[in-house]
Amino acid sequence: MHPTRRLAVVSVLLGSTLAASGCLPLAATGMAVGAMAALDRRTVGAQTEDTEIELRAGNRMPDAIKGARGVAITSYNRRVLLTGQVPDEASKLDAERAVRQVPGVREVFNELEMASRVTFSTAANDSAITARIKAGFLEQKVLNTNAVKVVTENGVVYLMGLLTQREGPAYATVASRVGGVRRVVTLYEYITDEELARITAR
Repeated sequence: MHPTRRLAVVSVLLGSTLAASGCLPLAATGMAVGAMAALDRRTVGAQTEDTEIELRAGNRMPDAIKGARGVAITSYNRRVLLTGQVPDEASKLDAERAVRQVPGVREVFNELEMASRVTFSTAANDSAITARIKAGFLEQKVLNTNAVKVVTENGVVYLMGLLTQREGPAYATVASRVGGVRRVVTLYEYITDEELARITAR
């Protein structure tokens, strides 16, 4: 990673931490969010669409299935990942059907489990795993932390992003070495080196 780009990543992570603790002015918080969006490999339009997809899909869940509070929806470049727990197979299929009906969705990865909702301690551990994985990306220096979306559910890690064939294994290796990770699932959308060059030149 270019030194300037690496510094920007560090600044964004620091800004996010300060914002969460209430120590950062609103204007500075907006600047941090804007910087993070700029480092994302998705276009600003795609990022906006992903946010809208998550909101619309989330609004559909209560009508689609019972126990919708156990369902997490993550959209990356209009490809949607469903994680969490549902009571039965019918609910799993209904959740996927509801998401597929949301405008703009290109693909759905249905990783819902038929089980009771995870405990608070398990959810907290999942959040800690995600944080350690992102820190691991940053420590590698050559990995762009904002190029990959990390989702952890009950110890299973899902990686989404726009990556080259060369980059993909490096992120998965870092994630697999973090304590508490049971399995790593890669849901990358592969791009060529030429496409990456055009993205980074934006």
